[in-house]
Amino acid sequence: MHPSESIRGAKGHQLDGKMIVLGMTGSIAAVESFELVRELIRHGAEVRVVMTKAATDMMTPCAMEFASGHRVVTELTGAAEHVSLLGDYEERADLLLVSPCTANTISKMALGIDDTPVTTMATVAIGSKVPVVVAPAMHLAMYEHPAVQRNVEALKGMGVRFVGPTVAGKKARAATVEEIVARVIAALSNGDLKGRRVLIIGGASEEPIDQVRVISNNGTGETAVLLAKAAEDRGAEVELWTGRMQVPVPGGIERRTFRRVEDLLGMIDAVDHDAVIVPASLSDYAPVPAKGKIPSGRKEFEIKLKGLPKVLPALRKHTRVLVGFKAEVGITEAELVRRARVRIEEYRLDLMVANDLNDVGPSRTKAILIGADGSQTKYSGTKAGLADRILDEVRMVLG
Repeated sequence: MHPSESIRGAKGHQLDGKMIVLGMTGSIAAVESFELVRELIRHGAEVRVVMTKAATDMMTPCAMEFASGHRVVTELTGAAEHVSLLGDYEERADLLLVSPCTANTISKMALGIDDTPVTTMATVAIGSKVPVVVAPAMHLAMYEHPAVQRNVEALKGMGVRFVGPTVAGKKARAATVEEIVARVIAALSNGDLKGRRVLIIGGASEEPIDQVRVISNNGTGETAVLLAKAAEDRGAEVELWTGRMQVPVPGGIERRTFRRVEDLLGMIDAVDHDAVIVPASLSDYAPVPAKGKIPSGRKEFEIKLKGLPKVLPALRKHTRVLVGFKAEVGITEAELVRRARVRIEEYRLDLMVANDLNDVGPSRTKAILIGADGSQTKYSGTKAGLADRILDEVRMVLG
């Protein structure tokens, strides 16, 4: 028995019976590939490694053979490894993971150029409709080159999923091993949201008082992160739009950011998702911002606030399922439900999640889920459990 078998399934069985082809290219992030292979095996996968010549300069094929328990493909031979692994045959692999993926390989994949073992694998996989996940890693200037961005979008149009990169300084760093494995699991999931596109809008908006100070809300963004993770685990293609966040945001989920409610409203034309869930803490009012900085040292000064447009009505025509949140403080349950139902009718929501913030703690929460059909379900438990319960309702509305 190869030593890799001793860790198979040690962390879970989501990938039991799945064969994954790992395509490694010439980024220094290839040094993480040994652990990536091992982590995939810990979730039950069988991993076959394919390397470009540049990748072998970063990690040795011998090390990757030891990691995976299989001979590493460094060149294509008469055995037609690209066809046997990813061609249109019953015994083919379940997914091609290109990690790390350079700008060079992204562009070749998008243009159908197959002059390395990895790009040939990609051409066959895309042509055979095998799921493909790409984890870019390169200098930020390379990733932001307009041609590379066009090629990223072209691959997304072919159904290729991306995980990361994480921008840090001048680098577009590869997603973490944990993020990559989560994206692989999601891509192969047979969950009840597989094939659905879900947008989560979370965090708190910030409305400027001047060029230094802002008015904001107490929202942490935790519910949005839990919803995004839960939706991805159930097979959905997840996008996360965030304002100010007080919790870490998973790097493997596609993300856009906003600051003001006005910024968010300007993004809405990009919404074409099956479901949109909005636990964001958005400002109802905003000041007219002063130029520069209001001088310090004043004993008092007045701020005049103006009402802001509501985001939920603007989202209605862009999605099949729309979920809002209603937070109140210190009112009766009957009044909470009444106010939630008014908003459901006014904004034509499919579901409203209503709660009294006095019932929300660090680890547990209470909420009432109110449907457009008048249904009403009480929930008490963990915030992660609430996220799954909300997604149960979304799935039922989607049918």
